Amino acid sequence: MRLVVVGATGAVGTEILNILEQRDFPVDELVPVASARSAGRRLPFRGEEVEVVALEESVFDGVDVALFDVPDELSSQWAPVAASRGAVVVDNSAAFRMAEGVPLIVPEINGNQVRDLPRNIIASPNCTTLAMVLPLAVLHAEAGLVRVVAASYQAASGAGQMGIDELWEQIELVVKEPDAARAGAAGQVLEPGSIFAHPIAMNVIPQCGSAKEAGYTSEELKLCYETRKILSLPELPVTATCVRVPVVTGHGVAVHAQFSEPITAEQARDLLSGAEGIEIRDDLGAADFPTPLQAAGRDPCYVGRIRQDLFDDAALELFCVADNLRKGAALNTVQIAELLIA
Repeated sequence: MRLVVVGATGAVGTEILNILEQRDFPVDELVPVASARSAGRRLPFRGEEVEVVALEESVFDGVDVALFDVPDELSSQWAPVAASRGAVVVDNSAAFRMAEGVPLIVPEINGNQVRDLPRNIIASPNCTTLAMVLPLAVLHAEAGLVRVVAASYQAASGAGQMGIDELWEQIELVVKEPDAARAGAAGQVLEPGSIFAHPIAMNVIPQCGSAKEAGYTSEELKLCYETRKILSLPELPVTATCVRVPVVTGHGVAVHAQFSEPITAEQARDLLSGAEGIEIRDDLGAADFPTPLQAAGRDPCYVGRIRQDLFDDAALELFCVADNLRKGAALNTVQIAELLIA
């Protein structure tokens, strides 16, 4: 088994290497790939070190599986190259998620689709989609999902390492100058950085992604279209508002889900408690519910605040949280690779 990790030095790429080791993935030769400026770096793996090589066509010779975590434009260019040389590509970017002939895979939901790969490419979903689609799939199988309204609370790390850095820089400023967190009529003390359009520290920003049609953002449309594709519900109405919050790791999603049949909160808990990849945290009286800190560094999608809509017995409210770097990206990618070699 010869496996390539493209983008191995990034935040998600590093997490992929950790998970490959933690899950004892049966790789005989691991090839970490990054940009030319990272070539020659040595990364720890299974008690040894592996050398990073620069991205070029020859790195895909004789490769069985190639895991990609790079920007969309690089995936668009290089994933077909890897596939043409015989590798099965698992891509974590948005480049192929909605492409014809490319399955969009969450192993717990539609892992059987890895058997049909006309383009030798598999896409892994957006990290926010992964936080909510796991419980929705379970509930859909029981009651028939007919509509989803969601609001996300997305960590700064969703914008990459520079997003994390910008959050910490602004927090440090507020610690030194507390009045910076109370700016407004008195003047803007805390200035926006280069990543987010407004200060992220002590703030929430109701924009994730770029502006798109009808007032939606790219992130909101991803939630809609990816959920439809994963659940094989091409006409499912999905609408969302995606919000950036001053959290390092962990995306939360508040979900209003409508079904074709009545479903109670107790039924939902019973269904979700036995589902693969899901952990229930749902005792409001004991303040037991999902939070980003709870999910950070862990595999499951956490679900809580489950309740039946007061005005519709065929609708549920729930709150879902997942580590956006782990299950939202690296873990799902590795799980897909595990399906390929099973």
